[in-house]
Amino acid sequence: MAEPPAVAVAVLAAGRGSRFGGDKLDALCAGKPVGSWVLDAVAEAGLPPGLLVLPPRAVNFAQSADGWQQQVNSQADQGLGTSLALAAQWALDQHAEGLIVLLADMPLLEGPYLRRLAASPPPTATAHPGGRPGVPALLSRPTLEQAAFLVGDEGAGRLLAAAEGLTLLDAPAGMLLDVDTSEDCRRAEVMLLARENLR
Repeated sequence: MAEPPAVAVAVLAAGRGSRFGGDKLDALCAGKPVGSWVLDAVAEAGLPPGLLVLPPRAVNFAQSADGWQQQVNSQADQGLGTSLALAAQWALDQHAEGLIVLLADMPLLEGPYLRRLAASPPPTATAHPGGRPGVPALLSRPTLEQAAFLVGDEGAGRLLAAAEGLTLLDAPAGMLLDVDTSEDCRRAEVMLLARENLR
């Protein structure tokens, strides 16, 4: 019998991308689809593929997501909370001790940061402006048990803020940029190309 994962990974990729004009995760950014950058950061961190939560419509980048389990969120149009609930229930079913939650529209995620997050005690979240906790985050089992019942557009922020013993990590500069518009994609591309040139 396989050992349950100490820490599982879920990438939420079921958003509508309405501000982008649709299909933002398949938009090319520095030579790769936006969503592929996140999967590559997980691989760079040395973490095993986990769950990819997808919308009912086809998402092309997911076709090359080798090793990832894929689950369609039939209620994706009701908001992010429905995707997080699916991911939380999946992690509980896996008997994981924690779940790293990532958003597929954050192409600047870095493998070393995800390694640091995975090695932290759950619950751990990334500090966003104003010190509020957000993703990338490592949810503890008690937090997962609450997240499994989320509905609507509520993400993990409120649950993390109320989580006992929460650790906050500071992200590298620029890493938290999420792609909501075509201008965001252009900004991310400039930063990704600059980062690749430094390697």
